[in-house]
Amino acid sequence: MGSESRRAVVVGAGPGGLAAALLLAKSGVKVTVVEKGPRVGGRTSTIEQDGYRFDVGPTFFLYPQVLKEIFSAAGYDLNAELPMKRLDPQYRLVFGSGGELLATPDVERMEQAIAAISPEDALRFDAFLKHNRNKLAKFLPFLQSPFESWRDLAKPNMMKLLPLLAPWRSLDTDLQVHFKDERIRLGFSFQSKYLGMSPFRCPSLFSILSFLEYEHGVFHPVGGCGSVTATMARLAEEMGVEILLNEPVEGVEIERGVAKGVRTATRNLKADAVVMNADFANAVRRMIPAKDRKRWTDARIESKRYSCSTFMMYLGIEGRYDDVSHHTIYLAKDYKQNLRDIESLHRLSADPSFYVQNASITDETLAPEGHSTLYVLLPVTHETSAVDWERETPRFRELALEQIEKIGLHDVRSRIRTEKVITPQGWSENFDLHLGATFSMAHSLDQMLHLRPHNRFEDVKGMYLVGGGTHPGSGLPVIFESARITSRLLLEDLEIETQWAGAMSDRSRVESGGVLETVS
Repeated sequence: MGSESRRAVVVGAGPGGLAAALLLAKSGVKVTVVEKGPRVGGRTSTIEQDGYRFDVGPTFFLYPQVLKEIFSAAGYDLNAELPMKRLDPQYRLVFGSGGELLATPDVERMEQAIAAISPEDALRFDAFLKHNRNKLAKFLPFLQSPFESWRDLAKPNMMKLLPLLAPWRSLDTDLQVHFKDERIRLGFSFQSKYLGMSPFRCPSLFSILSFLEYEHGVFHPVGGCGSVTATMARLAEEMGVEILLNEPVEGVEIERGVAKGVRTATRNLKADAVVMNADFANAVRRMIPAKDRKRWTDARIESKRYSCSTFMMYLGIEGRYDDVSHHTIYLAKDYKQNLRDIESLHRLSADPSFYVQNASITDETLAPEGHSTLYVLLPVTHETSAVDWERETPRFRELALEQIEKIGLHDVRSRIRTEKVITPQGWSENFDLHLGATFSMAHSLDQMLHLRPHNRFEDVKGMYLVGGGTHPGSGLPVIFESARITSRLLLEDLEIETQWAGAMSDRSRVESGGVLETVS
């Protein structure tokens, strides 16, 4: 049977699902994307309110090379389709314990910035870059390949990497090799929050996250990250992909353990393969009967550890804050206690860390002339009985407005012209995230690689996963990589030749030790 007669249904129009749709359509598969919401993108979409535009979730766009290759595979040029601005400075770090760091990709300027806090650590910045350049180059082939059992972990090439990856060390412990000042280490480890984890528990592998920023840049897509998924959807439809909005999937049609399509309130969609791009813990239990889940039972899903959540404020502001950076991260004076409050004690901190995006200084398309947008994020515990968000939201909102004064955002209350708040409860109810955990399952060693839900879903034949809940994990470039892995597996199972340049089998990727071309 030729590829033109094969059909795939993608459940969810998030970045992973749209990337998979592009790749599958390029190989001749007839693709239908089914999205429960009124717009594409999921958490990587845009809130439009009273003339202001906000990214719902991701605001940092890192390592565009993966998406660049996906666009090229589909026959498009990322730079032509999606204008992006590289940020310099990348962000401003403000330490509650004193001092600040203006992070820049310019090595000489970055060394000077580090030296203002810790002269000794400035001398080690170049060694940090070289170490992680080597780490990324050697581990990247494994991030580009599926992990379906412990045997994938035990491959000789993977075993050779263990001394370099040092999985027995935490991210903070690994950084102690390079940086002695705790503030500098926090400056190179707060990125573990992209995974919803503490740098004191996050595996040392993820030092590559901050390295990616300095080596390959931090970008702002014009219009925000929501413009990324909107562009992907536009191109997918040009390629013949059907995108159905406001169409919640009620269940996956399964016959004798094989996925045969999906069921919505209004239609049955037959398919040779189903790709799930939805929050794993929630969607699998809702869409797949318990009798068809031998491995991922309800009890097993509940036993997993989940990431933190976020308290969000989207503020349309009269006037501008041109002296406040595009990205600013405030790290609480007692950062470790703040993390304990989030991860262990499940309570709200009195002095929480926070992140603010002031994107209007870079992108004038986001607000009316003379106005600006502020995106305010505070990492908090995922949903728990210990925090009643109905009661806590007004108080925590006031605390957030007090906190952001610490980075120069004064008189915000009087200048708010529109506002939206999302709590962990809101993430759960409106985005179907289990426990409101915005980064899915935690990326601890016992929940990574073959121990995460597999790209080729273990319990149902003909069903596949993309997104942060599967391998390799959370974060936009990693989610796009999951789409490439999943698309290759799906086409392999349907015996369809991969019709995009540079596609190699998973076996040859790992055995050759091949690495992605880096961004120039």
